[in-house]
Amino acid sequence: MDVLGDLVARDRRSDRPAFHDAGTDRTVSYHDFCTTAYKAGNVLRYLGVREEATVTVVGRVGRHPLWAFYGAGQLGAVTRFAADGSAASDSRVLLLPVADEDAVSLDPRTKLATYGGSPTRATTLHWEKELWSENPAVHPTDVDPADPLLTAEAATYTHGEVLDASRAVVDAFDLDADTRVAVRGPLSHPHVVTAGLVAPILAGGTVLGPNDEASADVAVVGTDSETPPEPQVCRAADVPL
Repeated sequence: MDVLGDLVARDRRSDRPAFHDAGTDRTVSYHDFCTTAYKAGNVLRYLGVREEATVTVVGRVGRHPLWAFYGAGQLGAVTRFAADGSAASDSRVLLLPVADEDAVSLDPRTKLATYGGSPTRATTLHWEKELWSENPAVHPTDVDPADPLLTAEAATYTHGEVLDASRAVVDAFDLDADTRVAVRGPLSHPHVVTAGLVAPILAGGTVLGPNDEASADVAVVGTDSETPPEPQVCRAADVPL
């Protein structure tokens, strides 16, 4: 597996859990995760996303930020996870919770999409509605390991760099198909994205959107001061990115 799209290839579809949201007790299987990642890529392409375009995603770990990241990666686009929409000035698409729709003012060249409910503006794309109506076709885009995948903190990381760092996390924490990884750090931190959104999927395990009570096998945090309930903790220094 050399690029992010390899992690959602059709032969990886199964009934095993790829993502679980502890707050809603909702689970997404690898079959649905992979299929909907293709759909997400199609929605983004419809919005004009092409190679090296930037997609800014706002929100905590969840189904829709995950699908947007994997969909953008299949198109050769670059994802930026952000705390709000203020960093989206150079983005082709800004995806954020519908509750934040009225708080952003965008350049006309940036397309706005919201999830978590129907948008109020006629020009805003209803992400879920478009996602569920899409055909999960395979994208014809050729993506190279040297192509950019993730941008954060004034740095950009390639598919190869993120996949290599994810392999190191898989080895260091013995991640496998039975491992649940709780993403407790902010997605704006590239090490959290790598260890929390990529490494578990690479290993065939489960990404967990945790609440205060739910505990996993490994927690991914953004700072050394955090003390999550999980028995193992992956911190930034553990991710060779």
